[in-house]
Amino acid sequence: MRVLSVVGNRPQFIKSAPLSAALRDAGIEETVLHTGQHYDRELSQVFFDELGLAAPQNLDLRTADVDEMLPRLEAAISKVAPEAVLVYGDTNSTLAGARAAHAAGLPVAHVEAGMRSGDLSMPEEHNRIEVDRIAALLLCPDERSAGTLRGEGVLGRIEVVGDVMHDALRLFLPIAQGCGPAVRPPYSVLTLHRQANTEPERLLRLISEVNATRWTFAFPIHPRARRVLDEEGIPLPKTVLPLDPLGYLEMLDLVAGSTRVVTDSGGLQKEAYWLRIPCITLRPSTEWVDTVRVGANRLLDPGDENAIRSLGIALNDASFPDDAPQLYGDGHASEKVAAALLASLGAA
Repeated sequence: MRVLSVVGNRPQFIKSAPLSAALRDAGIEETVLHTGQHYDRELSQVFFDELGLAAPQNLDLRTADVDEMLPRLEAAISKVAPEAVLVYGDTNSTLAGARAAHAAGLPVAHVEAGMRSGDLSMPEEHNRIEVDRIAALLLCPDERSAGTLRGEGVLGRIEVVGDVMHDALRLFLPIAQGCGPAVRPPYSVLTLHRQANTEPERLLRLISEVNATRWTFAFPIHPRARRVLDEEGIPLPKTVLPLDPLGYLEMLDLVAGSTRVVTDSGGLQKEAYWLRIPCITLRPSTEWVDTVRVGANRLLDPGDENAIRSLGIALNDASFPDDAPQLYGDGHASEKVAAALLASLGAA
């Protein structure tokens, strides 16, 4: 069986690593195609370097526009001639890959299917819904997401496999120890990258409220946030320690040594959970609602000034519940994905 895997940002690179190994072990031939949606070296090539992976084919599109991606993806599909196309998560690269495969008459397998935040103001939510309607194989991280898909009446085959990002953390956490920047504990980790949170007025307000907590934050600065900080002349307080964008292993080590995580990232919410670190998510909603329900993650709407002013209280009150259940699989999702691909699409 021959598959084409489409990736476009760092979380997808992370997810693809253990899965690529599992596909090889299962005898599945894989070509990995990088759209170039996130093209900053610190967020892409460094990841392959760190994990010793062969770099994927890179379209180097440097765009998040789905319509611009489609012709190049369609051409790549024609050249590789896969029997199925594998897409991850909810980015525009995910949507473009699914649309290109569908146009070519190929089955789509969606890793991380069925996740919903319920917030249709987020483009990622629309991407998730459309890709799940297209997919022939829906690879879910848990039973709740599978139930969501059944309720939506999707036509594809639903399989609960767990989360391949958990696989990556299990495999690479021992390697990551000592790789991170030297930050004196105790510290919390802060990340901001979503478009809404990097608008100048909101970013200034968020930095101000972070400073008001009097906690110390290690802040790996995403290129989007860095551009706004520089262009707007927004100063960082002494309590916020600026760091260059980190490779996956460096970031994993930094998070593992922290006492709190404050983020607008989806993947970091899960990593904090698996590392048993309390998380505060600067978003009005999350697709990883189970982390909130069990009390390990708290949402603060960055568009609500009163909510953001409670950041200090949230940091002080945050704790990781002793009885927190295992969420999103057991760290061996990749083998289950490979088996599901062979079982459902291998004869396609």
